[in-house]
Amino acid sequence: MLTPIAYGLAVVLSLFCVLIGARFLLAPRASAAGYGVPVKPDEDPAYLTIKGLRDLSYGLLGLALIAFTSAEAVAWYMLIVAINPLGDTLIVLRHGRKAVAFGVHFATAVVILLNAALLFAL
Repeated sequence: MLTPIAYGLAVVLSLFCVLIGARFLLAPRASAAGYGVPVKPDEDPAYLTIKGLRDLSYGLLGLALIAFTSAEAVAWYMLIVAINPLGDTLIVLRHGRKAVAFGVHFATAVVILLNAALLFAL
């Protein structure tokens, strides 16, 4: 019973990263506003492309690990990947809205860490 939940959550989280990355590549300014730190109209949105590529890559890597490795490898990946939303929390706390920092980024980190714990338990 635990295996489908752990792997299902890992797949959902990885697909979510792919979708976020694709959105940042296709609609960078709207994505930045949703991230919690909007881009000013006169600013170069290059960092948004970097974020999009980062998230897309992490999502695809997660899916590859799920498909081709062990639960332990995926658990370590999730544990390490949780650094991103934790860092995003700090960035948004410093430059954006607290509600987004905790309601989106910190909550995401907690879910990723929970998923790592479930995968380690397999």
